[in-house]
Amino acid sequence: MKIKIAIVDDNTFLISAVKEKLSFFEDLNYKFSAMHGSDLLAKLEDNHNLDLILMDIEMPVLNGIETTEIVKQKYPHIKIIMLTVFDNDENIFNAIRAGADGYLLKDVDAKTLHDGIVETLNGGAAMNPSIALKTLKLLRNPIDIENPKDKEDIQLTNRETEVLEHLSKGLNYKQIADNLILSPSTVRKHIENIYKKLQVHNKLEAVQKAKRNNLI
Repeated sequence: MKIKIAIVDDNTFLISAVKEKLSFFEDLNYKFSAMHGSDLLAKLEDNHNLDLILMDIEMPVLNGIETTEIVKQKYPHIKIIMLTVFDNDENIFNAIRAGADGYLLKDVDAKTLHDGIVETLNGGAAMNPSIALKTLKLLRNPIDIENPKDKEDIQLTNRETEVLEHLSKGLNYKQIADNLILSPSTVRKHIENIYKKLQVHNKLEAVQKAKRNNLI
């Protein structure tokens, strides 16, 4: 089965560059591209038979973080990897909280992009080393939350922290598994848990998210 992929970016040159990287692999099937979030949502209404979206963050009309949140609510089966030029702190957290399944920089080489796509569809998370490192730093010094009562630290287990540290050194799942004497599927599970823990930063946000989704 080929992996069906869409690309969302307001830069046609970058869309072409990513398409070219995807074209090296038989198992990847590029379906369409969109110039911004609203454009993507309109196209998904016609065809949401997709496995994965490669999503830019900085876009006009509807940016990648807002779009990710909407796509995840409407089409939870579609995985989303953020492709960005920036690895700045706030974007990483906001994208992960919006429900992104992975986060890679745009200059990623074709093989790393392919591995990241496959990994993400297998339940892992594509994350390049500099982003893993920044995520670790953010977990150690969470962004200040206005109301200290609502501040609830994200608690990672020692194992999860070790996995993130290995990721930040650029190791792949198999190497991490070998180093920590774990199975690759256990490493994948740890990464999944890290992402889940990052999604809601504090109680306040949990409540807001629940209200937004009419859960409470």
